[in-house]
Amino acid sequence: MASKRIIVGLSEKVRIFSGNGKKKLFRSKIDTGASKSSLDLALADEMGLGPIIKSKIIKSAHGTKLRPVIEAEIEIAGKRLKSEFTLADRTHMKYRVLIGVNVLKHGFLVDPSR
Repeated sequence: MASKRIIVGLSEKVRIFSGNGKKKLFRSKIDTGASKSSLDLALADEMGLGPIIKSKIIKSAHGTKLRPVIEAEIEIAGKRLKSEFTLADRTHMKYRVLIGVNVLKHGFLVDPSR
């Protein structure tokens, strides 16, 4: 079963596609403890991503917050897919993109040694 999985490390390059033809490559953090993936709010605005399709309550070390959710198309480790992303201010963080379980469940296996 593991042979059919795409192996990713703790950080991976992710290409994000916008509806208007823009695409950009970012280094992302892979987080198996996050149920939803997340994008920096300014990044989503810069790329023209959206619209907001719903809101979701997110629990983190910083408390509970209501975050907007968008759908975005990404490519990670050669696999292209659409998924939901919460929007958050990630300017103070090392990675503008966080990949959570909602993306990883589509055939990815995390190898921390990579």
